[in-house]
Amino acid sequence: MVQIAFGLNHALFRRLYLKILITGGCGFIGRNLIQKLLQRGDRVRVLDNLSVGTKEKLESVSALELGDSWPKDSHHVSLVVGDIRDKGVCVHATEGADAVVHLAAQCGVIPSIENPLFDCETNVLGMVNVLQSSVENKVSQFVMASSSAPLGETTPPIHEEMVPKPLSPYGASKLAGEGYCSAYFHSFGLNTAVLRFSNVYGPGSGHKGSVVALFFKRAMEGLPIIIYGSGNQTRDFIFIEDLCDAITGALDSNVGGEVFQIATFKENTVNKIAELVKKLVERDTERKVEILFEKERKGEVIRSYSDISKAGKLINYHPKYALETGMEKTWEWFRANYEKKEIR
Repeated sequence: MVQIAFGLNHALFRRLYLKILITGGCGFIGRNLIQKLLQRGDRVRVLDNLSVGTKEKLESVSALELGDSWPKDSHHVSLVVGDIRDKGVCVHATEGADAVVHLAAQCGVIPSIENPLFDCETNVLGMVNVLQSSVENKVSQFVMASSSAPLGETTPPIHEEMVPKPLSPYGASKLAGEGYCSAYFHSFGLNTAVLRFSNVYGPGSGHKGSVVALFFKRAMEGLPIIIYGSGNQTRDFIFIEDLCDAITGALDSNVGGEVFQIATFKENTVNKIAELVKKLVERDTERKVEILFEKERKGEVIRSYSDISKAGKLINYHPKYALETGMEKTWEWFRANYEKKEIR
């Protein structure tokens, strides 16, 4: 009876108190995820090369500790400065971790076309370094951030059974990472969950070059919003809090070798996003927002939105934010933080 009680208490303790390494944790998604994990009582270590995020940004989320030890409480985050392309750094960072959330990556179609070798070194070799280090340090759960780029041009809604046909080096490198996650689950027993993020937006995205953030920044700077192509191309826009719920759901589910579409199951045009930005900015400021159209760019899909049924069943993922609500919250943050350096 004592042993059974101890087992139950131990299981509850592990569920409430995990040591979690977040690669690329200084970025937009990482910082939001850290806030959620700390609220749960988890201990967080970040591995980041500071190429995009900064120590100052991380300190805006929590008190920061530099060094090798894990934080003693959920009021601090420890930071390991290093690059995932360095295997030794990855081994050091994963030591003692119960779980890894792998966010570090070269992100974006256009940069991957401009420098496919760097894209591969970061998203494939770096990915394998973190996976192998996780196995060597007996990590239990591994969550990889992917996207729908591996699938290429498909007829939506996108689902996990579709055959991948990437259009860009970025899509190819992410597909390779997904393949390695499957291989490390079947070969080494590492519980891997691949989350294919749709277009993420929300408060704190001041440095992102994605559609929502870029449109808000240009509008606030008095510059026209630029749309490449007709603007009728569609995406599935997911609010950051919903995305973080998906990640914690994957961490808590103990799934292995699975891929999930993480989105809202709703299709919205780029034109709609531009009009929402225009409406919000003109409503609350004296700025007039102009929308201009330029030639479409290579390597980008025309329509994209995702079926999230599998994620709902296996990791209890159910998005809560409507687009209009999420855009309102995002605008509130951009308006309040416009004068700060992290946006400009």
